Parts: sequence; structure tokens; C-alpha cells
Amino acid sequence: MKNLSPQPDYYAKDAAQRKSWYTKVADAYNQARPRYHQDIISRAVELAHLANDAIILEIGCGTGIATIAFAQLGFSIVCLEPNQEMCSFARQNCSQYLSIQFHNSFFEEWKLETIKFDAVLAATAFHWIQPEIKYQKAADALKDSGYLILLWNMTPQPPDEIYQALHEVYQQHAPSLARYEDKATQEEIVRGFGQNILDSGLFKNLVCEHRECNVTLNTNDYLTLLSTYSPYLALEAQTRDALFTDISEVIDKKFKGRIEISYLSAFQLAQKI
Repeated sequence: MKNLSPQPDYYAKDAAQRKSWYTKVADAYNQARPRYHQDIISRAVELAHLANDAIILEIGCGTGIATIAFAQLGFSIVCLEPNQEMCSFARQNCSQYLSIQFHNSFFEEWKLETIKFDAVLAATAFHWIQPEIKYQKAADALKDSGYLILLWNMTPQPPDEIYQALHEVYQQHAPSLARYEDKATQEEIVRGFGQNILDSGLFKNLVCEHRECNVTLNTNDYLTLLSTYSPYLALEAQTRDALFTDISEVIDKKFKGRIEISYLSAFQLAQKI
């Protein structure tokens, strides 16, 4: 199917669109989006030399998927999330962690605090920020020699057999989504994210790592997951409903209602110059 990974033009949507983009699927996002591989979290923390009392600024925390992983390690976190519904889920999910603050705000609009952060974190969110702002403001928020940590869960893909079975369905209802994103493509996209950090001229010592993840989902859970990705959100409701009905029929009839999907869980880490 189509390359559904984060695309750099998402920041071009106007503020109202960006703020409300996930509103209708906030609950689905909270339930269905893959969690970040624990090795990725551990390696990022290790390489950033984060002490137990480190303070992290998280940009676009969503429903708190990455926030929880870092909070469990004892870090203090200031979280920014412009979508009100997503921010509410994040508050609920992280309610047991007293060292986390939430601000329902865009990173672009948030005023830098006098405190400087040990790390700036963005988990599958950095592509939503205007490029002329994000690297400079992230650097400004960091302590000297602090670290920018970008996490990415690439869009889960079915194996080729299932893709081939679904290809006709996509061609019929949403041909623009009918391109497959293989592992090599995802690795190339991840490398590009890292190069963008270096090209900003504000960071050094880039480290990129990834792990391949596999998840088995039933039909309903798979469609719930798809519903949270922007290319599907952008479809007309009638088109999306017809597409999902036919996807469901193929998976139920040909694959007994369960499929295995795979994706890369990755990070880029770079030190402020």
C-alpha cells in the first residue's frame, strides 16, 4: 500500500486543521497505535546520557504513548500537545506520574521557559512542525550539549501475500493509497529524518537505530489502526467506509480474520552544538 509514513508537508496545514486533525480518532489512536520498541527507548536514554533527574520537553505527545515509556524511567517531562482530545487522553494515561506537566499548545506558540532541558523528545510528531522553527527552537530549549531525540513508528505493513490480496480493493476505492512500503523504503525514510537534523547545522553526533516489529491483529483492530493514519483521515467518509468494508471482507474470508503486520521502530539522536 501507499507510503503512509510522516510526510514533511503536514506542517503546511493551517493551525485549525492541525489542532483538530485527530479529534475524531483520538480514542482509536490511543487504543491502536503501536508502542515504541523498548530497545529503542533504552538505547536513546543510554546514548543521551540522561540522569535520573533529567528534565525532558516532549513535543506533540499525542495520547502519551512515548510519554509513559519515559515516565516509567522516572524522568520529569513537560509535554506539549495542541489537540485537546489527545491531550486529555495523555493526562489520563499518565495520571500516576506526578512529575509530568501537560500544555494544550503548539510547540510554535509555546513560550520557551527559563529552564533548559536535558533532552527534547518528539515521537512521530516532528513532521508536524514548520522546518524553519523546529530545529532552532528545539536547540534553544536545550541545555548546552543537550540532545534531540526523535522516535518513529513507521506505518505497519502487511506481508506481500496480503498486500496482493488487498491491492484490487485499493485500486477500486482509493488508488492513491495502493503503493506498498517495504522495509527498505522505511529504512530510507528513517535515514532521511536523520539527515534533516544534520542539515539544520544545529546538531552533531547523529545516531540512528531501528528495530523491526511484528504484530498480529484481528480485522477490527487492523481497521481501527488504519483509521488513525492521515491518508485515511483525508478520505471522504463514504469512500473510507467502502474501502474498509471490502478490506474487512478480504481479511475475514482469505485470512480467517487475522493478519500479521510489520513496521520499523526507530530513533534519531543528536547533540546540540
